Amino acid sequence: MSSIALRLFFACILSFCFTYYLIPIFIAIARKYNIIDFPDGIIKQHVLPTPYLGGAAIYLGFLLTLAVVFPFDNQFFLFLVGSSLLFYIGLIDDLIQLQPLQKFLGQIIAVICFIRAGFYLKSHLYCNLWSMPISVLWMLLIINAFNLIDIMDGLASITALCCALNFLVLAILTEQYIPALLLCSIIGSIAAFLCFNKPPAYIYLGDAGSLFIGGLFSTIPFLFPWGGMNVHGYIIPVIALAIPLLEVCGLICIRTYRGLLFYKPSKHHFMHYLKRNHFSENEILRFIFMMSCILIVSAALFVKNSLQIDRLMVIGGGFLAYWIYSLAPQRNSFFLK
Repeated sequence: MSSIALRLFFACILSFCFTYYLIPIFIAIARKYNIIDFPDGIIKQHVLPTPYLGGAAIYLGFLLTLAVVFPFDNQFFLFLVGSSLLFYIGLIDDLIQLQPLQKFLGQIIAVICFIRAGFYLKSHLYCNLWSMPISVLWMLLIINAFNLIDIMDGLASITALCCALNFLVLAILTEQYIPALLLCSIIGSIAAFLCFNKPPAYIYLGDAGSLFIGGLFSTIPFLFPWGGMNVHGYIIPVIALAIPLLEVCGLICIRTYRGLLFYKPSKHHFMHYLKRNHFSENEILRFIFMMSCILIVSAALFVKNSLQIDRLMVIGGGFLAYWIYSLAPQRNSFFLK
């Protein structure tokens, strides 16, 4: 095993151990200070009150690992400032419940930090007039996508883990070892958290964790030279993050169509549609894993030019059709039953 592979493996194991050790501590803290997520029967449909602060364990486990294995520079200092800001905005929301506008303003400040760190679109395919707005819109979409998807035991964590594995495969295939090290550091933390968050969950991410993870995945694509890999390379981050993007875009469309404010809670998440079709929580997690495997293989083949854009579009169409089929009323997935 090469020194690079050993370093990646060490980062993954170290972050797993840090986070696995921290989670019981944060469970105890959450229970002591009543930092608890209570079911509301609308969006929060879990049976028992469940502690928050899982995001704090992931955040600290990730930072401790980076402190040991990662070569810091000014770019990543600003990246950590933006990520930390998202974490603390979410933590405040977990404790006192911020208004949507307050959370959004905090997200804007974090995105400015990411932009200042150099995380924005630099392709020659886009003029400077559009590169910044597209980058800001992308980051806000992904940040909020992971926040919106965190409504069921294990759902946000399995989605984040699959997205991270997708980017890790791409980083290894294209020899992008700095992003790979960053990804291994978060993969171990999320995997440790999933041990406690799978149904029935002992702890939740809370907004602190979901906003932090969303911020992380909103910036990771800007670490890759997609244009140099494939002439259509900028499609690849959309493939890797297709599931959270489908969630946030689907919610915006459905709620707008029904005359609801897009940021107001409602039972229009894909998880709710799957449950109406008699999917259990474990079947929903297997559904996400299965769909993620398709995305991982498709992205890997595309980045290695083994899959042409026309065939990728066909696969994408089939993926979307099966996604809609699984969510449609009275439809059950024959792959999972």
